[in-house]
Amino acid sequence: MRLWTTTVASARGAARAAQEVEAAGWDGMLVVDSQNLSGDPYVALALAASATRRIGLGTGVTNSVTRHAAVTATAITSVNRVSNGRAVLGIGRGDSALAHLGRAPARLAQFERYLKQLQAYLRGEAVSFDDIDIPHEVAPAMSGLHLHDAPPTSRIGWIADGAKVPVEVAASGPKVIAIAALQAERVMFALGADLDRLSWAIGLARKSRKDVGLDPDGIAFGAYVNLGCHGDIGAARNLVRGGLTTFARFSVMHGKTSVPTSSGDREVLEALHSNYDMKAHTRGDSRQATTLTDDFVDRFAIVGSPDRCIERLRSLARLGLDKVAISGATRGASVEDAAVGRDLLVRHVLPGMRA
Repeated sequence: MRLWTTTVASARGAARAAQEVEAAGWDGMLVVDSQNLSGDPYVALALAASATRRIGLGTGVTNSVTRHAAVTATAITSVNRVSNGRAVLGIGRGDSALAHLGRAPARLAQFERYLKQLQAYLRGEAVSFDDIDIPHEVAPAMSGLHLHDAPPTSRIGWIADGAKVPVEVAASGPKVIAIAALQAERVMFALGADLDRLSWAIGLARKSRKDVGLDPDGIAFGAYVNLGCHGDIGAARNLVRGGLTTFARFSVMHGKTSVPTSSGDREVLEALHSNYDMKAHTRGDSRQATTLTDDFVDRFAIVGSPDRCIERLRSLARLGLDKVAISGATRGASVEDAAVGRDLLVRHVLPGMRA
């Protein structure tokens, strides 16, 4: 199972951060795409690619609203060329990137249509002009220009000359999991580290493929996981509380959960939903972080000693996940405890997972 780490998209810090990630032994690095909160992810990834040789590089995650599918395909394929084939495209329906534009996550139909177009572009195939969602009040049809000749469809010809970038869809609810199972190379579950929830999600994805005649084994599975490594369990929990609120909220985004959930966990998720403050997104000292009980944190995140973290990660591998994207301490957590956690991860957890 490959272990990736997540970080912000900082143009100034991307090269140095990527070198540190590679030297520490990680398999890859994902950067967020949230235009109001961080820098441009593709600039950061290109700089990271130029400064490294081995690690994978990708978005964690972009969305289907703030960029046209052709623009996204061009950007990530450019990173793939610079990195000699090390890029992946992580995508979801959108969260903070859309919230800071006054919007909720993309509608399911738009998201699925976008994924189909994105995959066509990444394969070097054509997309019909009729399928492109640019409102006529924004830009009228090209036919009104009465040109002598013009492209009949939308196609990025130069992309067809190289390797296709794999698409990974971040998914938490059953409808997005089903869409991802049909449209992506990998489903990246945002359901925490709870084995029962992940087992349910894998089963649903496999069934979704089988129902339409696709090979249920023809797709890979991974997960986004919050991990806090520390000898003090209380400190370990506090390292991940802020980041865990973000991922847990995906299961109750619209006020109720559609994932198999116990009554106790449902109460926690409902409290999280009603207390969520987007202005304190991911912060460990936020109002929403206080809604997560210790029991919830222990099951939905991976917290504790290096040995405990290694065992939890191995249980995910046994479940069938081949990739885990790990989010560590976020703003608002203890700086000293975060430093201890990073050191334990690099010195014990990463080598322990290779043993």
